[in-house]
Amino acid sequence: MKGPLFYAKILLFGEYGIIKDSKGLAIPYSSYKGALKVSDDHTSEAKLSNSKMHDFYQYLLTIKHKNLHLRLDELKDDIENGLYFDSSIPQGYGVGSSGALVAAIYDKYADNKITVLENLTRNKLLILKEIFSLMESYFHGKSSGLDPLNSYLSLPILINSKDNIEATGIPSQKEGKGAVFLLDSEMVGETQPMINIFMNKMKNEGFRNMIDHDFATYTDACIDDFLHGNVNSLFGNVKSLSKVVFKHFKPMIPKSFHKLWQEGIESNDYYLKLCGSGGGGYILGFTEDYEKVKMVLKGYKLELVYRF
Repeated sequence: MKGPLFYAKILLFGEYGIIKDSKGLAIPYSSYKGALKVSDDHTSEAKLSNSKMHDFYQYLLTIKHKNLHLRLDELKDDIENGLYFDSSIPQGYGVGSSGALVAAIYDKYADNKITVLENLTRNKLLILKEIFSLMESYFHGKSSGLDPLNSYLSLPILINSKDNIEATGIPSQKEGKGAVFLLDSEMVGETQPMINIFMNKMKNEGFRNMIDHDFATYTDACIDDFLHGNVNSLFGNVKSLSKVVFKHFKPMIPKSFHKLWQEGIESNDYYLKLCGSGGGGYILGFTEDYEKVKMVLKGYKLELVYRF
Protein backbone atom coordinates (compact mmCIF):
# COMPACT_ATOMS: atom_id res chain seq x y z
CA MET A 1 0.00 0.00 0.00
CA LYS A 2 1.13 3.53 -0.70
CA GLY A 3 -1.00 6.57 0.07
CA PRO A 4 -1.28 9.91 -1.78
CA LEU A 5 1.58 12.41 -1.60
CA PHE A 6 1.64 15.31 0.85
CA TYR A 7 4.00 18.20 0.24
CA ALA A 8 6.23 20.32 2.43
CA LYS A 9 5.21 23.90 3.11
CA ILE A 10 6.96 27.23 3.34
CA LEU A 11 5.65 30.00 5.54
CA LEU A 12 6.73 32.92 3.34
CA PHE A 13 5.65 35.54 5.87
CA GLY A 14 4.27 35.50 9.39
CA GLU A 15 6.65 33.35 11.45
CA TYR A 16 5.91 34.01 15.14
CA GLY A 17 3.46 36.76 14.16
CA ILE A 18 0.71 34.21 13.56
CA ILE A 19 1.06 33.05 17.17
CA LYS A 20 0.07 36.59 18.12
CA ASP A 21 -2.77 36.83 15.61
CA SER A 22 -1.16 38.80 12.80
CA LYS A 23 -1.05 37.91 9.11
CA GLY A 24 0.76 35.01 7.48
CA LEU A 25 1.13 33.46 4.04
CA ALA A 26 2.05 29.80 3.53
CA ILE A 27 2.62 28.01 0.23
CA PRO A 28 3.07 24.32 -0.64
CA TYR A 29 6.63 23.32 -1.59
CA SER A 30 6.54 20.31 -3.89
CA SER A 31 10.30 19.64 -3.89
CA TYR A 32 9.78 17.62 -0.70
CA LYS A 33 6.97 15.20 -0.04
CA GLY A 34 5.84 12.17 1.93
CA ALA A 35 3.33 9.31 1.75
CA LEU A 36 2.07 6.62 4.10
CA LYS A 37 3.30 3.13 3.24
CA VAL A 38 2.69 -0.32 4.62
CA SER A 39 5.39 -2.70 3.65
CA ASP A 40 7.82 -5.22 5.04
CA ASP A 41 10.60 -2.71 4.33
CA HIS A 42 13.03 -3.21 7.19
CA THR A 43 15.32 -0.23 6.58
CA SER A 44 16.30 1.67 9.71
CA GLU A 45 14.30 4.73 8.49
CA ALA A 46 11.14 2.65 8.04
CA LYS A 47 11.58 1.03 11.46
CA LEU A 48 12.17 4.36 13.18
CA SER A 49 9.16 5.94 11.46
CA ASN A 50 6.99 2.95 12.40
CA SER A 51 8.07 3.21 16.03
CA LYS A 52 7.27 6.96 16.07
CA MET A 53 3.93 6.19 14.44
CA HIS A 54 3.10 3.93 17.36
CA ASP A 55 3.81 6.74 19.85
CA PHE A 56 1.70 9.14 17.77
CA TYR A 57 -1.16 6.60 17.76
CA GLN A 58 -1.06 6.51 21.59
CA TYR A 59 -1.36 10.30 21.62
CA LEU A 60 -4.26 10.27 19.12
CA LEU A 61 -6.19 8.02 21.53
CA THR A 62 -6.25 10.92 24.01
CA ILE A 63 -7.52 13.79 21.83
CA LYS A 64 -11.14 14.74 21.42
CA HIS A 65 -12.81 17.03 18.89
CA LYS A 66 -16.44 16.83 17.85
CA ASN A 67 -15.51 16.92 14.16
CA LEU A 68 -12.63 14.41 14.35
CA HIS A 69 -13.52 10.73 13.94
CA LEU A 70 -10.39 8.66 13.31
CA ARG A 71 -10.54 4.91 12.65
CA LEU A 72 -7.91 4.26 15.28
CA ASP A 73 -8.32 0.46 15.31
CA GLU A 74 -7.51 0.41 11.61
CA LEU A 75 -4.52 2.71 12.20
CA LYS A 76 -3.28 0.42 14.99
CA ASP A 77 -3.56 -2.66 12.75
CA ASP A 78 -1.67 -0.91 9.96
CA ILE A 79 1.09 0.18 12.37
CA GLU A 80 1.43 -3.41 13.53
CA ASN A 81 1.72 -4.42 9.87
CA GLY A 82 4.59 -1.98 9.29
CA LEU A 83 2.95 1.40 8.51
CA TYR A 84 5.47 4.21 8.18
CA PHE A 85 5.77 7.66 6.61
CA ASP A 86 8.05 7.53 3.60
CA SER A 87 9.20 11.14 3.41
CA SER A 88 11.89 13.27 1.79
CA ILE A 89 10.90 16.31 3.91
CA PRO A 90 13.86 17.20 6.16
CA GLN A 91 12.96 17.21 9.85
CA GLY A 92 13.75 20.26 11.98
CA TYR A 93 14.09 22.46 8.89
CA GLY A 94 10.93 24.58 9.16
CA VAL A 95 9.23 23.11 6.09
CA GLY A 96 6.48 21.08 7.73
CA SER A 97 7.65 17.47 8.08
CA SER A 98 5.22 16.74 10.93
CA GLY A 99 2.47 18.68 9.16
CA ALA A 100 2.65 16.41 6.13
CA LEU A 101 2.41 13.32 8.37
CA VAL A 102 -0.62 14.73 10.21
CA ALA A 103 -2.30 15.53 6.87
CA ALA A 104 -1.64 12.00 5.62
CA ILE A 105 -3.08 10.37 8.76
CA TYR A 106 -6.22 12.53 8.63
CA ASP A 107 -6.67 11.84 4.93
CA LYS A 108 -6.44 8.07 5.33
CA TYR A 109 -8.13 7.41 8.66
CA ALA A 110 -10.72 10.19 9.24
CA ASP A 111 -14.42 9.51 8.72
CA ASN A 112 -16.60 12.37 7.42
CA LYS A 113 -13.47 14.29 6.52
CA ILE A 114 -13.53 17.72 4.93
CA THR A 115 -11.97 17.50 1.48
CA VAL A 116 -10.42 19.95 -0.96
CA LEU A 117 -13.17 19.09 -3.45
CA GLU A 118 -15.82 20.76 -1.31
CA ASN A 119 -16.73 24.42 -1.18
CA LEU A 120 -14.07 25.35 1.37
CA THR A 121 -15.92 27.87 3.51
CA ARG A 122 -14.05 29.81 6.16
CA ASN A 123 -15.80 27.69 8.79
CA LYS A 124 -14.60 24.42 7.22
CA LEU A 125 -11.05 25.76 7.03
CA LEU A 126 -11.17 26.75 10.70
CA ILE A 127 -12.50 23.31 11.69
CA LEU A 128 -9.66 21.66 9.77
CA LYS A 129 -7.12 24.02 11.33
CA GLU A 130 -8.46 23.25 14.83
CA ILE A 131 -8.28 19.50 14.22
CA PHE A 132 -4.78 19.71 12.78
CA SER A 133 -3.65 21.94 15.65
CA LEU A 134 -4.73 19.27 18.13
CA MET A 135 -3.09 16.47 16.16
CA GLU A 136 0.19 18.28 15.50
CA SER A 137 0.57 19.51 19.08
CA TYR A 138 2.04 16.08 19.79
CA PHE A 139 5.17 17.11 17.87
CA HIS A 140 5.69 20.71 19.00
CA GLY A 141 3.81 21.17 22.27
CA LYS A 142 1.85 23.94 20.56
CA SER A 143 0.79 24.04 16.92
CA SER A 144 -1.20 26.54 14.87
CA GLY A 145 -2.41 23.67 12.65
CA LEU A 146 -1.31 25.66 9.63
CA ASP A 147 1.40 23.29 8.36
CA PRO A 148 -0.92 20.27 8.11
CA LEU A 149 -3.65 22.46 6.60
CA ASN A 150 -1.31 23.65 3.88
CA SER A 151 -0.05 20.15 3.20
CA TYR A 152 -3.54 18.63 3.20
CA LEU A 153 -5.10 21.17 0.82
CA SER A 154 -1.93 21.73 -1.26
CA LEU A 155 -3.03 25.34 -1.72
CA PRO A 156 -1.53 28.67 -0.63
CA ILE A 157 -3.15 29.74 2.64
CA LEU A 158 -3.60 33.36 3.70
CA ILE A 159 -3.91 33.86 7.47
CA ASN A 160 -5.64 37.15 8.22
CA SER A 161 -6.05 36.29 11.91
CA LYS A 162 -6.65 33.18 14.03
CA ASP A 163 -10.32 33.12 13.05
CA ASN A 164 -9.97 34.33 9.48
CA ILE A 165 -8.07 32.14 7.05
CA GLU A 166 -8.64 31.53 3.36
CA ALA A 167 -7.22 29.56 0.48
CA THR A 168 -5.66 32.07 -1.91
CA GLY A 169 -3.96 32.32 -5.28
CA ILE A 170 -0.44 33.62 -5.76
CA PRO A 171 0.86 35.26 -8.95
CA SER A 172 2.21 32.72 -11.42
CA GLN A 173 5.98 32.54 -11.58
CA LYS A 174 7.81 34.56 -14.20
CA GLU A 175 11.12 34.02 -15.92
CA GLY A 176 12.56 37.07 -14.18
CA LYS A 177 15.84 37.56 -12.35
CA GLY A 178 14.29 37.82 -8.89
CA ALA A 179 13.68 34.85 -6.62
CA VAL A 180 12.67 33.47 -3.26
CA PHE A 181 15.20 30.84 -2.19
CA LEU A 182 16.10 28.60 0.72
CA LEU A 183 19.53 28.80 2.35
CA ASP A 184 20.50 25.59 4.15
CA SER A 185 22.05 26.28 7.56
CA GLU A 186 23.08 22.59 7.68
CA MET A 187 21.88 22.53 11.30
CA VAL A 188 18.70 20.98 12.64
CA GLY A 189 16.45 23.43 14.46
CA GLU A 190 14.05 22.48 17.24
CA THR A 191 10.73 24.29 17.30
CA GLN A 192 9.85 24.03 20.99
CA PRO A 193 12.93 25.82 22.44
CA MET A 194 12.52 28.63 19.89
CA ILE A 195 8.84 29.08 20.79
CA ASN A 196 9.83 29.17 24.48
CA ILE A 197 12.36 31.97 23.78
CA PHE A 198 9.67 33.89 21.90
CA MET A 199 7.09 33.47 24.66
CA ASN A 200 9.61 34.71 27.24
CA LYS A 201 10.39 37.74 25.06
CA MET A 202 6.65 38.45 24.83
CA LYS A 203 6.66 39.19 28.58
CA ASN A 204 8.58 42.36 27.70
CA GLU A 205 6.32 45.28 26.82
CA GLY A 206 8.81 46.76 24.35
CA PHE A 207 9.04 43.47 22.47
CA ARG A 208 5.23 43.15 22.39
CA ASN A 209 4.94 46.65 20.97
CA MET A 210 7.53 45.83 18.30
CA ILE A 211 5.54 42.72 17.28
CA ASP A 212 2.26 44.66 17.18
CA HIS A 213 3.70 47.55 15.20
CA ASP A 214 6.95 47.16 13.22
CA PHE A 215 6.84 43.40 12.73
CA ALA A 216 3.13 43.23 11.90
CA THR A 217 3.27 46.31 9.65
CA TYR A 218 6.12 45.02 7.49
CA THR A 219 4.75 41.47 7.42
CA ASP A 220 1.32 42.67 6.28
CA ALA A 221 2.90 44.92 3.63
CA CYS A 222 5.08 42.04 2.33
CA ILE A 223 2.06 39.74 2.04
CA ASP A 224 0.03 42.42 0.26
CA ASP A 225 2.89 43.15 -2.18
CA PHE A 226 3.53 39.47 -2.86
CA LEU A 227 -0.12 38.62 -3.54
CA HIS A 228 -0.56 41.60 -5.84
CA GLY A 229 2.76 41.16 -7.66
CA ASN A 230 4.15 44.53 -6.47
CA VAL A 231 7.74 43.35 -6.77
CA ASN A 232 9.53 46.70 -6.33
CA SER A 233 7.62 47.58 -3.20
CA LEU A 234 8.01 44.01 -1.91
CA PHE A 235 11.80 44.16 -1.75
CA GLY A 236 11.75 47.42 0.22
CA ASN A 237 9.38 45.88 2.77
CA VAL A 238 11.32 42.61 2.93
CA LYS A 239 14.49 44.62 3.68
CA SER A 240 12.70 46.41 6.54
CA LEU A 241 11.39 43.09 7.85
CA SER A 242 14.85 41.51 7.60
CA LYS A 243 16.27 44.37 9.72
CA VAL A 244 13.54 43.99 12.38
CA VAL A 245 14.06 40.23 12.59
CA PHE A 246 17.85 40.65 12.79
CA LYS A 247 17.53 43.13 15.63
CA HIS A 248 14.86 41.38 17.71
CA PHE A 249 15.09 37.66 16.86
CA LYS A 250 18.85 37.10 17.09
CA PRO A 251 18.56 33.97 19.29
CA MET A 252 16.53 32.31 16.49
CA ILE A 253 19.23 33.03 13.87
CA PRO A 254 22.20 30.63 13.99
CA LYS A 255 25.27 32.65 15.09
CA SER A 256 27.27 31.57 12.06
CA PHE A 257 24.72 33.37 9.84
CA HIS A 258 24.64 36.73 11.64
CA LYS A 259 27.36 38.21 9.43
CA LEU A 260 25.75 36.90 6.22
CA TRP A 261 22.38 38.33 7.30
CA GLN A 262 23.90 41.77 7.92
CA GLU A 263 25.84 41.67 4.62
CA GLY A 264 22.63 41.06 2.69
CA ILE A 265 20.98 44.12 4.23
CA GLU A 266 24.03 46.32 3.61
CA SER A 267 24.73 45.18 0.02
CA ASN A 268 21.05 44.86 -1.07
CA ASP A 269 22.09 41.68 -2.93
CA TYR A 270 19.63 39.61 -0.87
CA TYR A 271 17.54 39.81 2.27
CA LEU A 272 17.17 36.96 4.75
CA LYS A 273 14.31 36.06 7.07
CA LEU A 274 13.34 33.15 9.28
CA CYS A 275 11.75 30.09 7.69
CA GLY A 276 9.58 28.63 10.41
CA SER A 277 10.80 28.98 14.00
CA GLY A 278 14.50 29.28 13.17
CA GLY A 279 17.35 27.96 15.31
CA GLY A 280 18.65 26.05 12.31
CA GLY A 281 17.10 24.36 9.30
CA TYR A 282 16.37 26.63 6.36
CA ILE A 283 16.67 30.40 6.21
CA LEU A 284 14.46 32.12 3.63
CA GLY A 285 16.05 34.51 1.15
CA PHE A 286 14.69 37.13 -1.26
CA THR A 287 16.73 38.59 -4.09
CA GLU A 288 16.25 40.71 -7.20
CA ASP A 289 19.09 38.84 -8.93
CA TYR A 290 19.27 35.12 -8.20
CA GLU A 291 22.21 34.45 -10.54
CA LYS A 292 24.27 37.04 -8.68
CA VAL A 293 23.29 35.58 -5.30
CA LYS A 294 24.46 32.14 -6.43
CA MET A 295 27.90 33.72 -6.93
CA VAL A 296 27.82 35.83 -3.75
CA LEU A 297 26.72 32.85 -1.63
CA LYS A 298 28.95 30.35 -3.39
CA GLY A 299 29.76 27.52 -1.02
CA TYR A 300 26.30 27.61 0.58
CA LYS A 301 23.47 25.26 -0.36
CA LEU A 302 20.65 27.20 -2.04
CA GLU A 303 17.29 25.94 -3.30
CA LEU A 304 15.01 27.91 -5.59
CA VAL A 305 11.42 28.33 -4.36
CA TYR A 306 9.80 30.96 -6.58
CA ARG A 307 10.80 33.23 -9.47
CA PHE A 308 9.73 36.83 -10.02
